[in-house]
Amino acid sequence: MKITLNGAPRDLTGPSVQDVLTEIGLGTAKVATALNGAFLPAAARPETTLSDGDALEVVAPMQGG
Repeated sequence: MKITLNGAPRDLTGPSVQDVLTEIGLGTAKVATALNGAFLPAAARPETTLSDGDALEVVAPMQGG
């Protein structure tokens, strides 16, 4: 399926958000996700399926000080 991942077009297999995170190497990482502009809790990722044209944003927390 073709989705937009962090602003860039990608062709990924999915079908779930969790599957995509695993596919891109972030399956166990602590990240925040948004699907089509709406926050997606970690608990919802395994059952949330993606469709062609969806936009997924993945953000890793950063430390600073």
